[in-house]
Amino acid sequence: MYLTHSPFWLQWLYPTLTWHKSRKEKYVYLTFDDGPIPVVTPFVLNTLNSFNAKATFFCIGDNVKRFPEIYADVLANGHRVGNHTFNHLMGWNSSDEKYLSDVKKCDELVQSNLFRPPYGRMKKSQISSIRSHLPHLHIIMWDVLSGDFDPRITAEKCLQNVLKHTRNGSIIVFHDSLKASDTLQEVLPLVLAKLTSKGFSFKPL
Repeated sequence: MYLTHSPFWLQWLYPTLTWHKSRKEKYVYLTFDDGPIPVVTPFVLNTLNSFNAKATFFCIGDNVKRFPEIYADVLANGHRVGNHTFNHLMGWNSSDEKYLSDVKKCDELVQSNLFRPPYGRMKKSQISSIRSHLPHLHIIMWDVLSGDFDPRITAEKCLQNVLKHTRNGSIIVFHDSLKASDTLQEVLPLVLAKLTSKGFSFKPL
């Protein structure tokens, strides 16, 4: 089970995490988790370029190590990157020590002040540990989850998840992963076109 938007009560429980940006201007913040990988990440880069849109890629350290040329392309195209752990660890299933070590390992490869926990799930003790040992990292969550990773939903449902909940300052999650690839390739151009027609611009975090 997952929520396609982050409700007020969840944001209230974790007020020190970043759930969205300023609501005052018509900017939205597209983010892509789990890359970089061949085929899918280049598709995202090409699609973003066709709309002159910038985004933020939360990268798995192991993927950065395996595909450094694709990681370099992300940066060369003017996008931002963030830490998504080295091995895509689920915080709830990991000890604080193991989790922090994995974040540090990714931090050595991904030069960024942004961090997003895989699955959006981490313990309060892990938040505290990151703040103590890696104080340069800002923890980024989201207020709109596309559901592109979910094979049970259609591309149309994924599109509506995004369009229904997006407003000024929204941080939107997609995935440049094999699991999400088919849905992403259908939905991402539509999201960019429809949000552009509504007057939104796309910025990196």
